[in-house]
Amino acid sequence: MHVIGGTASTALAERISRELGNAPFGIPFTKRFPDGEMYVRVGGRLEGEDVVLVQSTRTDQDLLELLLLEDAVRESGARRTAVVVPYFGYARQDRRFFPGEPVSARTLSRHIELDADAVITVDLHSPQTLQHFSKPAFEASGIPAIARLLRERPVDLLVSPDRGGIERVRRMAQLLEKPWAALIKKRIDSEHVELSLPSDLPMPLEGKHVVLIDDVITTGGTIVEAAKLLGKNGVGAVSAACTHGLFLRDAFERIKAVTDEIYSTDTLGNPAEKASVAPDIAQLLPRALPA
Repeated sequence: MHVIGGTASTALAERISRELGNAPFGIPFTKRFPDGEMYVRVGGRLEGEDVVLVQSTRTDQDLLELLLLEDAVRESGARRTAVVVPYFGYARQDRRFFPGEPVSARTLSRHIELDADAVITVDLHSPQTLQHFSKPAFEASGIPAIARLLRERPVDLLVSPDRGGIERVRRMAQLLEKPWAALIKKRIDSEHVELSLPSDLPMPLEGKHVVLIDDVITTGGTIVEAAKLLGKNGVGAVSAACTHGLFLRDAFERIKAVTDEIYSTDTLGNPAEKASVAPDIAQLLPRALPA
């Protein structure tokens, strides 16, 4: 089995290769033509081999590179290809909300699976995205990776910044054997929210170390408000943890100003990247490419 890491996921791909017993690992050659078009080339002998191609699709450029790499791997004679998309871009539009809109999650699923035998993602915006694939598709979770990290740190209470993340924080609480709670959120606009404490907190907050658990941190507005709310209620320390750390604009700096620590997995390169989903992805590969 060969592992190839696209430019958006090179470090994670190398970690996956190590989890697979130091499987052969390669980085494609990429360049831009004078007119801006992308060129890619994969190296190594791939004929008759199983290939794991790892590339997040945060940007349009990342997506185009993935599609070109898939074709290059197929043209190199690979026996089977498992495409790993740690961060699956365009997954937010998983249904048509207004007439004339595309279902972008479905569109990307159809194109990504064209030259793939199986697809693996991590913490999709909506699990329904898996239903758009006609080939085997699997979703890994970033929760175990964050849990492995938090086991080495003091944690008194796990908190979801809203009730939409209850299942996520509940699973984390089960892994760490810690209590949990979910804040009550009222959204003002795309970047501003109003948060309040629930009436059923499992413990007093004063002096406690609280970790906010989310799947994606984008602009950081919700996490910042949650940290401020907890701070006003006397917590001893506040940390923030997520699977996908987008941290757009000044989000990282704003969160850093109101928290003691920020944790993210390596689905995307970011300054909070401290936990790896490589073991969790490697665990799914025997199901994606069965012997």
